[in-house]
Amino acid sequence: MLRSTRGVALITLAMLNVFTLAAGVVLARMLPPRLALLKPVRVADRPEVRADPVLGSLGGGLMPTSSGLNSALTGTLSSAALGSGVAAVVADAAGNVVYSRNGSELATPASTEKIATAIAALDVLGPGARFSTRVVSGRGDSIVLVGGGDPTLAAGYPPASDYPQPATLKDLAARTASTLKAEHRSQVDLDYDTSLYTGPGMAPGWPQSYVTSGDVTQITSLEVDQGRLTSSGAPEDADDPVNFQPRSTDPVGMAVSAFQGYLASDGISVTGTPSATAVPARAADLASVSSPPLSAMVEWMMLESNNVIAENLARHVAIEMGDPASFAAAAAAETAVLRRLGVGTGVHLVDGSGLSPEDKIAPYTLIRLLGIAASPEHATLRAAITGLPVAGFSGTLSAGQSVFGSIGGPARGVVRAKTGNLSTVAALAGFAYDADGRLLAFVFNAANIPSAADLQTAADTLNGAAAVIASCGCR
Repeated sequence: MLRSTRGVALITLAMLNVFTLAAGVVLARMLPPRLALLKPVRVADRPEVRADPVLGSLGGGLMPTSSGLNSALTGTLSSAALGSGVAAVVADAAGNVVYSRNGSELATPASTEKIATAIAALDVLGPGARFSTRVVSGRGDSIVLVGGGDPTLAAGYPPASDYPQPATLKDLAARTASTLKAEHRSQVDLDYDTSLYTGPGMAPGWPQSYVTSGDVTQITSLEVDQGRLTSSGAPEDADDPVNFQPRSTDPVGMAVSAFQGYLASDGISVTGTPSATAVPARAADLASVSSPPLSAMVEWMMLESNNVIAENLARHVAIEMGDPASFAAAAAAETAVLRRLGVGTGVHLVDGSGLSPEDKIAPYTLIRLLGIAASPEHATLRAAITGLPVAGFSGTLSAGQSVFGSIGGPARGVVRAKTGNLSTVAALAGFAYDADGRLLAFVFNAANIPSAADLQTAADTLNGAAAVIASCGCR
């Protein structure tokens, strides 16, 4: 019986094979000739598409000429609203200057200085650097909240739409509570350590009105939400660059209070009053949280011209260079890094954000820095370029975000630039594709605007100068 069944199966299988082969031949004859030529898909043995270099020049032919740019820009740059000593420099993407007007003269850069700060931080720390906020064991039954100079640290959870998502004290408190409960501890003393930074919290030339006008808060290694407050006086966890309500006058106290509240919510009570202390040697970590990578923080800083991020990054440059983390030492360390990159002249800094009118940078120096950041030889500096706002679409070059927010026309979408303004200073520095598709770098600086009432007109005029570059061949 077994042999008979096996025989039947073999005969059936043979017949099926014959039928399949025959059907295949018939079907092939029925197919259109083009389909009969179809071949199996195979993976290519070499790349079919190669990406162009970041910020590669699209256009060909001759570069704009100095005389052509002079003819195109003179009328715009002669506006009375810009005041005297207007500076302008235009170069190719590599930093080779093709047009200069007062380009070597030192001028107040305002927030275009953040280009220098971004480049120095990325060069020294690397784009993947992160800053940690820790809780360590203190003396006796105390724990210590240690500020690590994370300028993006939030109190509670920000909206999920915010990017990048920062570290939070709420998360740090939850991790700390988990560790303490594992040690059967539910009550602690709380101290804090802000010794990472030294010196005053306000830079030379900063009036106290910078805090009340929402521009900045005192610089400290422990703060949350850049000192921004809601209308009720609570830390504003949502990133809101146009919140110009007064910022916290006690950023350390605000951070410590928020952390204490989150500990309580997690079942850990704090006894006594928190006080400043120095972390004991070899103190054991209980918990920590880390910032986003430096590249993301640089883009955040550039996009919304965030002064607190800029000042913290300058301090970290000083720390990495082995210097004290003060305003003066940070400015000196940043200058030393720029000198090492080959840009050692035309720079005098007192802070890292450009908020001080005592800061001075020659437009020619900024052009060289833009060329360095865009060069293939300095790929680690790329965030200083990718963070630049896009005209009409993002950051301080979009509607309602700064005095430069009305930029449009030929500049829209083809200009990427860092904005800068103080009450009587307007500056714009970045890149533009011209009418022939060539990538050009530019710096415009009006550091002697007649009055604060002229600031908006001055900003609109510099927007117009960027549009001129985007709309002409300038030969």
